[in-house]
Amino acid sequence: MASQFFGLNIGRSGLMAFQAAINTTANNISNVQTKGYSRQTTVIESTDPLRAYAKYGSMGSGVAVTAIVQERSLYYDTKYWQNNSNSGYYNQRLYYMDQVQGILRDDESSQKGFNSIFSEMFAALDSLTTHAEEAEYRNQFIQKAQSLCTYFNQLSISLTEMQEDCNEEIKTTVETINSISQKIAVLNNQINDIETRGGHANELRDKRANLLDQLSGIVEVETREYDIHNSFGEDLGGTNFLVYINGQQLVDGKEFRSLECVPSRYTNNQSDIEGLYSIVWTDTGMDFPATGGVSNGSLKALFDVRDGNNKDNMKGFVGGVGQTTINFDGIDRNVSTIKLDFPTVTDVNALALPSRGQITINNKHYNYEGFTADVDADGKISGVTFNLTYEMSAQEQAGIQGKEITCGRTVDAMGIPYYQNQTNEFLRAFARAFNEIEQKGLTLDGNPMGSFFNGKSPGGTIYDGSDWDAKVAGGYPFSFSSMDDTYYGVTAQSICVNSESIRDPKYFATASELVNGVAKYDIMGELKTLEKEVRMFRGTFAESFLETLISDVTVDVNKIETCYNNYANMVKAVDLQRTSVSGVDEDEEGVNLIKFQNAYNLASKVISVMNELYNKLINETGVV
Repeated sequence: MASQFFGLNIGRSGLMAFQAAINTTANNISNVQTKGYSRQTTVIESTDPLRAYAKYGSMGSGVAVTAIVQERSLYYDTKYWQNNSNSGYYNQRLYYMDQVQGILRDDESSQKGFNSIFSEMFAALDSLTTHAEEAEYRNQFIQKAQSLCTYFNQLSISLTEMQEDCNEEIKTTVETINSISQKIAVLNNQINDIETRGGHANELRDKRANLLDQLSGIVEVETREYDIHNSFGEDLGGTNFLVYINGQQLVDGKEFRSLECVPSRYTNNQSDIEGLYSIVWTDTGMDFPATGGVSNGSLKALFDVRDGNNKDNMKGFVGGVGQTTINFDGIDRNVSTIKLDFPTVTDVNALALPSRGQITINNKHYNYEGFTADVDADGKISGVTFNLTYEMSAQEQAGIQGKEITCGRTVDAMGIPYYQNQTNEFLRAFARAFNEIEQKGLTLDGNPMGSFFNGKSPGGTIYDGSDWDAKVAGGYPFSFSSMDDTYYGVTAQSICVNSESIRDPKYFATASELVNGVAKYDIMGELKTLEKEVRMFRGTFAESFLETLISDVTVDVNKIETCYNNYANMVKAVDLQRTSVSGVDEDEEGVNLIKFQNAYNLASKVISVMNELYNKLINETGVV
């Protein structure tokens, strides 16, 4: 049964409840500009009634604050993370592809571009038709040709440096993921410490949500949260919070996993830099699916830019397994060879296999050191034999017969390797056509002319195509290895003018014969057709090479920009919906402040009234 002071206690409960509501409202107003803050609400419930031995049976005992909770929608959070991953992916790709477009753009305001250099080279070539024996005109043409080579050398360097930047940013991004995962695990532990004691860790939950927002821009994010029960099924008050990225678990409660970047000595494409990072889980060593089917975010974009070959990497089927001996790390070893039949890349000029790379069969990676390509009677690649780094068992050999082979990685994006490979393909076609015409002529000294355009590796090895020429002279079909002196060694990085021509301008052929010691120009007409009359790159003429690549990158950038804008708008729209649930509305909080103030005043009035009643009862009742 309630005491005589029961009403005073009810008034007190109202004061305390509405004081808490006012404090919560004040906290909301104070954090109206705080990024990621979720609006908090005071949950007020009536307390259990007391039984009264009267006809009405029970009496209300007042009010109590049961919780201060945050207003947040998991549905909108999930939608935000999904769209933010897409936005992060296209934003990162757009950043780098804008740079690729800038590198390829023929902006001659600061320096001459491909079109000017290429046309000037052929203009200098044309002047030789009337001044074939004059050293001044020969030097002028040779310098223009070297300027063309320098242009492609610098183009390759710029793309290579960009690939290095992507590679380093991948490492930095992985470190960011590791840092976020550790912070989330720490927050999970702190949240459980508070909530198992009956509290609500609203601010800590906001911090965790902010970290998940940041993480969702890097990778695809999913979360799960469930209550913790003891062995008797009793709710312990805490929760277990799990985070998944790209479909794999990153955080489990207070435990977290780390990722690690592992540099590889093997590359995916011929012009790739060494030491490309792959990502593995530190605890298991298993590959992390940075570019898998469920992956997304800026991390995937970095891999697409760094490794993107537009799915032009060679593929085929295992045609046989053999053995050979190679020198590997200074030691002669017996190793297995794998023959690839029915290659998807048959154009010799388009061959982009690295000399030291990786092939994949049955989802298993095999490293190789060198390869041999077979050329059929039509001059097309009919097969490739790879020298592995170890000797396969008989069981393993039997298990791969007839299986599909993938060389390097298949990446459905036009990234840096795509533009490197396209440039190499053009240069091989052009250099080979130019050299074949030149080799028909004689130098001013009357000696047979060799190759005018060569390749020079960073180690100083010269590729003038002599092995290739000898094999072609011997007739088709034939084979050549990655170590042979062929046009495979001519790339944007390595192309140069023959050093003998630079030292002595006489070492350039303008005629197939000398008449009375004077050079004519009967082969000059053939050389001039290479500018505008011979189709040598994707059905276009040599002078249109850059326009073709610029068309590729422009269409790609426009597509990426459109996708980015669409997803960025979706992120804003979802965030607006999310804010409508969890954000602080100044007008609403102002109304709440007045509402709770009035309720507080009324509770105070209850206490004042009860005070008067008790005064009457205690001090005046029974007094005469």
